[in-house]
Amino acid sequence: MDIGASANLEVVDKFCHLGDMLSVDGGADATVEARIRIGWNKFRQLVPLVANRDMSLTRRGRLYSSCVRSSMLQRSETWPVRKENEVALQ
Repeated sequence: MDIGASANLEVVDKFCHLGDMLSVDGGADATVEARIRIGWNKFRQLVPLVANRDMSLTRRGRLYSSCVRSSMLQRSETWPVRKENEVALQ
């Protein structure tokens, strides 16, 4: 594909690539915010199970950890995380 002089490229501050939000400054702020939203959405989906008193607390904790926390921390190994990001994720 030849991008000639007539090609117009849009300049953006952040964009989503393979599920991660990449920003101009190279920080993980946008990614952390997106992952927190994903975690809350997963939690809302699981509220009927997590709030079920018939299920043991241990099992509810495992459900939370395996579904909510794992979705929030997916691909986090490559994030340039600062202390503020860690606090937000907690």
